[in-house]
Amino acid sequence: MPSGMTISRFSPSISLMPFIREYMVIEAEQELINSLVPDTFMAMAIRIKGTTGVLSGNDLTQIPSGIISGLSDTTRTVSYAANSANLIIAFKDGGMAAFSPVPAHELFAKSISAGNIFPPAELQILSEKIQDAITHEARIQLLDQFLLNKLKATPSDPMINRAVELIRKHKGIIRVKDLATALHISQDPFEKKFRARIGSSPKKFASITRIRNLINNYASYTSLTDASYDAGFYDQSHFIKEFRQFTGKSPSAFFSAPPAW
Repeated sequence: MPSGMTISRFSPSISLMPFIREYMVIEAEQELINSLVPDTFMAMAIRIKGTTGVLSGNDLTQIPSGIISGLSDTTRTVSYAANSANLIIAFKDGGMAAFSPVPAHELFAKSISAGNIFPPAELQILSEKIQDAITHEARIQLLDQFLLNKLKATPSDPMINRAVELIRKHKGIIRVKDLATALHISQDPFEKKFRARIGSSPKKFASITRIRNLINNYASYTSLTDASYDAGFYDQSHFIKEFRQFTGKSPSAFFSAPPAW
């Protein structure tokens, strides 16, 4: 992670573990810019202090006090003011469905105010309490209780869960047609259900999983060529092009830079 940034991680309560991967508190001691590499989870952020914005070219858009971001297949560039802090909820695959009736794919490559999902007045009260709390542990307890109160009786979808499991098992190197066959469902209804629950098409989710797996396990490879072959890229020019689209950098430039979180 960039110098001057601290990330503290916390587990959700047992009742929320099926839906939430983890909570994170991200603190920036100094003004810095960080690239958020795409991942397979949706996230919600609540400001604790300071300001944070998203950079697009030379334009900086300030992030509101509460924001929800869908899956994306391109890097987001975030600017953190000095002495800023944000609390992040990283949802599990399909976990957002336990709190929101909005089909997850409608948020793909988008960020919206959390007030579009949760009552704005209640979010404002939560935000003020989180800002006033003395410790991160106290902030986590406040957030955890808020989410427990918003938990909906949304049944799990075993078929979609199994699809995600297969994609991860194959490191993202699997065709949608083969997934649908393994799950005994025709491809069109499978893709529709997957998008609504997970937040992207199964093909896009597999692509994100493929690159993330390479990034997360890069240290175990003897060379970049070996890493690309293991990820199923046998054409180096195609690999470099797809990696650059995903991270905004060539593979050599990405792995020689300080790791993004």
